Amino acid sequence: MKPAQAQLVETVRQRFGDKAVTTDADTIAPWLSDWRGRYRGAAPAMLTPASRDEVAAMVALAADARVALVPQGGNSGMVGGATPPADGSALLLSLRRMNRIRALNPESNLAIAEAGVILADFREAAERAGRRFPLDLGARGSATIGGLVSTNAGGTQVLRFGNMRQLVAGVEAVLPDGSIHDGLAPLKKDNRGYDLNQLLIGAEGTLGIVTAATLRLAPGLVSRAVAWVGLESPAKALALLRAIEAKTDAVESFEILPGPVLDLVVGHIPGTRAPLESRHPWHVLIEAVSIDAAAEPPASLLERLLGPALEAGLAGDAVIAASEAQAEAFWKIRHSISESERAAGPAVQHDISVPVDDMPRFMIEGAAEAERRFPGTRAIAYGHLGDGNVHFHVRAPHGMDAATFHAGDAAAITRLVHDMVVAAGGSISAEHGIGQMKRAELERLGPPARIAALRAIKAALDPRGILNPGKLVTLAPEAATP
Repeated sequence: MKPAQAQLVETVRQRFGDKAVTTDADTIAPWLSDWRGRYRGAAPAMLTPASRDEVAAMVALAADARVALVPQGGNSGMVGGATPPADGSALLLSLRRMNRIRALNPESNLAIAEAGVILADFREAAERAGRRFPLDLGARGSATIGGLVSTNAGGTQVLRFGNMRQLVAGVEAVLPDGSIHDGLAPLKKDNRGYDLNQLLIGAEGTLGIVTAATLRLAPGLVSRAVAWVGLESPAKALALLRAIEAKTDAVESFEILPGPVLDLVVGHIPGTRAPLESRHPWHVLIEAVSIDAAAEPPASLLERLLGPALEAGLAGDAVIAASEAQAEAFWKIRHSISESERAAGPAVQHDISVPVDDMPRFMIEGAAEAERRFPGTRAIAYGHLGDGNVHFHVRAPHGMDAATFHAGDAAAITRLVHDMVVAAGGSISAEHGIGQMKRAELERLGPPARIAALRAIKAALDPRGILNPGKLVTLAPEAATP
């Protein structure tokens, strides 16, 4: 441990007690690598504040000592955004002790949750109050509110409610000098200049450490229905979505995946099975909900809307879950894709977005081009059809180990995919963020004005570069304050 780090650790221990810091290597070890196992860092200590004021004090001490900090929540990110540098030059700052729901008001449909609150726990608390938090993802059991805000997380209900940015009504954060930004008030009108709340959302902990957020809730569900549909192509899936959207706004999720992905999940995840007896090239998972007991039940709604689609040839077959258990079984398939892919062998994953109307073409032509350019690979695309978010994964040739693949064609594959995305007018990051995985690609492909603005903002708020170094954007050498 460097002298400045050791002094900071000792000061924190003296001021806030033994629970506020750990230097035990075994305790720290699980938090040094990313969820996918692609990145591994080193940190001689982990700070564990229990309150906003403790975070502020620790950050102020770190700023004075020029000690870098890597904020971390559930460490469930996909781009190495919470992994410390490999040289041990930064300390981890874990927000997991800050796990209180400070307020939950069903009448105003608002709640204040601290950064360390786990998504699943927050959703359950909202449900007990007769409300719900309309953001869900596979990592709900480990992802934290602070991490979700900092990465502008998406998930499977973006179609109706938007990303985390649309669900956040206020932000509390500690800025790089240790000062506190108290923006929790859910103001509908506020014209005091730049919106710091929005600036901090999606900043990946590079501009400030989110300590709490005011979150928008939705009315609790009376009922829901989940359908699984087999069809011929993404183009027909989009036509089906448009036909449904023209008739109702009750559909909250519309997920698309190809047949090989379904086969992958069924082959690797115990307890899963294909929802349809017939085989189809593509599948969509649809969820419709009702918040009004007097409204048409979602199951009847889906049956009424899917019938004409089957007759018109938009869909080949469909089944509506007959119970909550079956509905959860359908969703388990969707949420298990990443796990099944890890079990199937190495792959290079891309979280990208393109204009919605272009998504069907991109899924087909992009995969074909990747396989043509890199013989032996297998490209698959799935995602959230209603918002243009494509999870575009290219698996290594059969029998190739991960080290060989990632040291060989993986980088070139990523460049190809990102070039195709930019050519389509899309984004190289849809919902997972930039982290360290995509930083070089952002600098390569990002519009110069955008990159310059990002660097200028970073230099203005964090001139010493102490917050989450090496992530999202780096300071130009001449911008850093010594």
